[in-house]
Amino acid sequence: MINSTTSRTKKIITKILAIAFWIMVWEALARSIGSELIICSPSLALRRLFELLKTPAFYKAVGFSSVRILSGFFAAFILGNIFAAISARAAVIRALLDPITSVIKATPVASFIILAIIWFGSRNLSLFISFLMVFPVIYLNVLEGIDSADPELVEMARVLRLGKGKTLVYIYFPQLMPFLKSGCSVALGLCWKSGVAAEVIGIPGGSVGEMLYKAKLYFETGDLLAWTAVIILVSTLFERLFMLVLRLISGRIEGVRKND
Repeated sequence: MINSTTSRTKKIITKILAIAFWIMVWEALARSIGSELIICSPSLALRRLFELLKTPAFYKAVGFSSVRILSGFFAAFILGNIFAAISARAAVIRALLDPITSVIKATPVASFIILAIIWFGSRNLSLFISFLMVFPVIYLNVLEGIDSADPELVEMARVLRLGKGKTLVYIYFPQLMPFLKSGCSVALGLCWKSGVAAEVIGIPGGSVGEMLYKAKLYFETGDLLAWTAVIILVSTLFERLFMLVLRLISGRIEGVRKND
């Protein structure tokens, strides 16, 4: 227990020192260039961040973008799991979805953004783009997790007539969970990157993307870096919360398996 605590403390200290190192590099770079239009100092970016936190427009923009990007993520998460389960049993559905997922993975995000603006407008652009980028990741990871289940164990469950619920808990879930966690970890970062990129191009009013676009337009480097920090913080926070929920669900199901 003591060794575990010591190891965790060392990791935290190492992360803090690494962050401090890169902040010093940033500060040195800003001073050597000497132009806030090109790169501002960390102190200026931090000051602008605190100034933004005092404005109602900040919270409206964060809320606007968060609702749409996370709605796209959750829609892709639910449908990705559903279609993966269907594809695992229906070869026709798998064959139909294979070219779609391949096209989505190979096509540049900017192409989808431009098409989406033409088709739907910019208001809910980040929702659509987030969904589009996340769906293949979740679908393919969950499908691979289902395919990785030991066929002999599946057959044994069928012979013993465990039922669909117990077969899922005892056979599929242990195999599926690592793939699902890996897919979600990638998808959560991807949904924010693609969603905000869509907003920067589509410029929906009151979004984080619009704020980034204005900062670029008026060469407000401090604002640009402050909003970038906000995106990173919100994305990281949601990722940690979502992965925590997944771990709690995994632990609960593991407890059910042990009790049975």
